[in-house]
Amino acid sequence: MEERKIPYDLDAEAAVLGAILLDPQTLPRVLEYLDESCFYLELHRQIFRTIVSLFERNICPDYITVSDELEKQKVLAEGKGKETLLPLVDSVATTANVEDWAKLVLEKALLRRLIQTANQIVRESMEEVESVDNLLDRSEQLIFSIREAKLKKSFIPLKELLMETMKEVEELSQKERKRFITGLETGFYKLDELTSGLQLGDFIIIAGRPSMGKTAFGLNIATQVAQRNNCACAIFSLEMSKELLAQRVLCSEMKISLKNLRLGRISRDEMRRMAQMIGPLYRSEIYIDDTPSLSVLDIRAKARRLKAETNLSLIVIDYLQLLEGVRDVKLPFRSRQELVAEMSKSLKALAKELNIAVVCISQLSRSPEKRDPPIPQLSDLRESGAIEQDADLVIFLYREEMYKRDSKNKGKAEVIIAKQRNGPTGHFYLAFLGEYMRFENLTLTEEEEIIEEI
Repeated sequence: MEERKIPYDLDAEAAVLGAILLDPQTLPRVLEYLDESCFYLELHRQIFRTIVSLFERNICPDYITVSDELEKQKVLAEGKGKETLLPLVDSVATTANVEDWAKLVLEKALLRRLIQTANQIVRESMEEVESVDNLLDRSEQLIFSIREAKLKKSFIPLKELLMETMKEVEELSQKERKRFITGLETGFYKLDELTSGLQLGDFIIIAGRPSMGKTAFGLNIATQVAQRNNCACAIFSLEMSKELLAQRVLCSEMKISLKNLRLGRISRDEMRRMAQMIGPLYRSEIYIDDTPSLSVLDIRAKARRLKAETNLSLIVIDYLQLLEGVRDVKLPFRSRQELVAEMSKSLKALAKELNIAVVCISQLSRSPEKRDPPIPQLSDLRESGAIEQDADLVIFLYREEMYKRDSKNKGKAEVIIAKQRNGPTGHFYLAFLGEYMRFENLTLTEEEEIIEEI
């Protein structure tokens, strides 16, 4: 059997180093692709490390300075520096192809990392010291990190950044509402003003007692974010079927009664309106997964795949308490509170790893029912204080009319920003159209009519 060799390309490595020594101005272009670990030959690794070290000290890393530095560091014997580097310089006639050579070196380095990772996965699988779910999750994360290593960002001239910034500032200044949104725009003006949009990398909790409209609010946010930000959104529904969710989205966007839709009682005017408005929904990238009994590991795996295929920026999970905890063979008797704490930390880590906003709908304990008025507090988050600790943003929904039949704020929902790690807390009101499962911004007149309970 023919012996398989480790992937490497010494000629490409030598060409990259030779190009830098011949023209040090090529180094920034090479650094867009490579670091010292990408070189297979140890000597090449040491030469590149020395080049970068000189560059960081504002010393031009040319043929002479690099050879002297290698001799000073005892990497090469005295008098051997120029002798060693000369063949590298002579191997390059032009530096025009340096990026192509760097890509070849990177490709071989990634193949070696993939082999190393695969061997690690095989070794850990044979040891059988962890659960299969944990092994699958870590294996997927390791391979995903290799893929991410290929996507290094290029250098961008400051003048281009300044032009883009000026354009953004000009667009913002022309907006009727002076809103500076740095995250994902939700279309709910007060929410966007308080949070500057849902921030990528944030773990967000939407919580409330039953019948407050948590699922409707999560769906409204997902559809608005997908359409307003031209990005992909994923909805993981552990309670409702994908068909029912699709019906809810349709009713909310078209303002059609869910009951009438399910019974087929649609007027011609509603059918005409549906035909006119379905275009934006059809074009939006919204993905629904209604797999029951999902674990956080399942969600992480699905989200990673979707992120690799689309511009995934937001996931909505409905809801936290229905997620399955991953049982650890080493700790088989963990409490539900410990499992929820672990799930919370994992979802926070997922938001950071994929640089997306993770919105998780959560139930509240019965504690609000014992207060008057029963307005939610952070201590009401059910099953674990870790949720409050891990969340970057906690949003409570409260509808007074669910507790008081004679409420003067019927059809209105109070949205409470109870925690915001990098911004202010506060509250505001939205209109709630229960028939359509839809939240809307209030008009100025409606805002003035709201009577807040003292």
